[in-house]
Amino acid sequence: MPRMRAVDAAVAILEREGATQTFGVPGAAINPFYSAMKAHGGIRHVLARHVEAASHMAEGYTRTRAGNIGVCIGTSGPAGTDMITGLYSASADSIPILCITGQAPRSRLHKEDFQAVDITAIAKPLTKMAMTVMEPAQVPGAFQQAFHLMRSGRPGPVLIDLPIDVQLSEIDFDPDTYQPLPVYKPAASRAQAEKAIDLLASAERPVIVAGGGVINANASELLIALAEVTGVPVIPTLMGWGSIPDDHPLMAGMAGLQTSHRYGNATLLDSDLVLGIGNRWANRHTGGLDTYQQGRRFVHIDIEPTQIGRVFAPDYGIVSDAHAALELLVDVAHERKGDGRLPDWSAWRTACQDRKRTMHRRTDFDNKPIKPQRVYEEMNRAFGRDVRYVTAIGLSQIAAAQFLHVYEPRHWINCGQAGPLGWTAPAALGAVAADPDTPVVALSGDYDFQFLIEELAVGAQFNLPYMHVVVNNAYLGLIRQAQRAFDMDYAVQLAFENINAPETGGYGVDHVRVAEGLGCKAIRVTEPDAIAGAFDEARRLMAEHRVPVVVEIILERITNIAMGTELDNVTEFEELADGPLD
Repeated sequence: MPRMRAVDAAVAILEREGATQTFGVPGAAINPFYSAMKAHGGIRHVLARHVEAASHMAEGYTRTRAGNIGVCIGTSGPAGTDMITGLYSASADSIPILCITGQAPRSRLHKEDFQAVDITAIAKPLTKMAMTVMEPAQVPGAFQQAFHLMRSGRPGPVLIDLPIDVQLSEIDFDPDTYQPLPVYKPAASRAQAEKAIDLLASAERPVIVAGGGVINANASELLIALAEVTGVPVIPTLMGWGSIPDDHPLMAGMAGLQTSHRYGNATLLDSDLVLGIGNRWANRHTGGLDTYQQGRRFVHIDIEPTQIGRVFAPDYGIVSDAHAALELLVDVAHERKGDGRLPDWSAWRTACQDRKRTMHRRTDFDNKPIKPQRVYEEMNRAFGRDVRYVTAIGLSQIAAAQFLHVYEPRHWINCGQAGPLGWTAPAALGAVAADPDTPVVALSGDYDFQFLIEELAVGAQFNLPYMHVVVNNAYLGLIRQAQRAFDMDYAVQLAFENINAPETGGYGVDHVRVAEGLGCKAIRVTEPDAIAGAFDEARRLMAEHRVPVVVEIILERITNIAMGTELDNVTEFEELADGPLD
């Protein structure tokens, strides 16, 4: 039996499990693991500037391609606590990432040793497994179980904590005979699929709500197949956006209080049955349940048993991986259609398409300072069908979901439930590392951009080019809008007179100089007619220099973006589109 250090066995398992891209920051307590990666030679590593950013890079990497598992690595103590936000974000959105931390020697764990913290106890509520490995011979099994758990059932993150003496200990391990554990995913039965189609067929105005579980299961083609064979319109959630192309005739728009379309809300409110697949009925999608549920029945399909009935009791629930369920649903629907046992929903479909054609918000504004709606109009024109958008949270993200268009699964990379500021830049870098051939455009407000702005240097160092559109109003815009309910505008203004950059016009931070100081290129835009040219120039600079390029667009200080308290009570603050020119 080959004999090797425990860390050498762990790195060999990473290779066998296909997790060969890592993001991290070395330190004394994790240096043995880094020595094993160096000796192995087949594990790629991107050096982050902040350990939280490493965890978000791992998220972006996982979210970009089906089957990916991003790995983030840090030393003991604050490295692990810094990555907790990444574990929270990954857990909330069912994203598998592996967090590996160093730890003080086992003999000193109870002695308040330098940077010795019980990271396992801290991480447990946010992971499928959090384990401090106390015996060197357990290292292979811990890593094997980690990958098994990350991929089985509802996907999610795992943390493995390695005391330094465990890392250095020798164990017997044969990498050549290592095998990953079988992955478990619950699957719907034929009888359940038939029951779901029975309920669908009993409705006059059904819709399908497609959640992030459809994308996680790599089941978007099956979703489209189900929509097409039945003719039932699809309402994707924010995490399911891209599972059906925006311009597909059966894409009926997103519904919700914020990240939604006017036509999507109207269609859901007019429906009488909702078939939810891989979704969790998030509150910003549903709004008040009385409004959301009134007049309609629900079928809920989800991979996690405890999600069925968590928010409200459906009329019928199925525990199943979205891919497995959709395969059966498509088969049953084809049989029913061949036998003439599916209703003709063409009138309902036409009504949904009419709403989609007519119920829009205006974007064609020529104001200066620039209105944000114009930015998204220009982005749609400039980037086309192949772009991959990455964004986090704020008015910029909400407006993006209202105005941008997404045509492919995994082309909308968004931290849906946790929404940590600063997530965008590192997640975009992880997405570029995962798929360097697809153009990546990140979108941030100025505050999200500033949170982990140092990670731009990572893109410059490792030649990870992407375009970062920063819509700058020098405000915590979403919080300022929420403060209207309290009749205040308090502690949310970011503007100040920058003594070193009077050209910023009182907007404060000079993002152009900061980006250039971090090794990137940057362009500032103040005129609406200059936006398209700036995007073209940014693409040229990315191709020439292979670094991130920031396009900062100076917005009007205050814009209120449409949102509300119920699906039927969304406040529209701006003019609505009366015709195609709007």
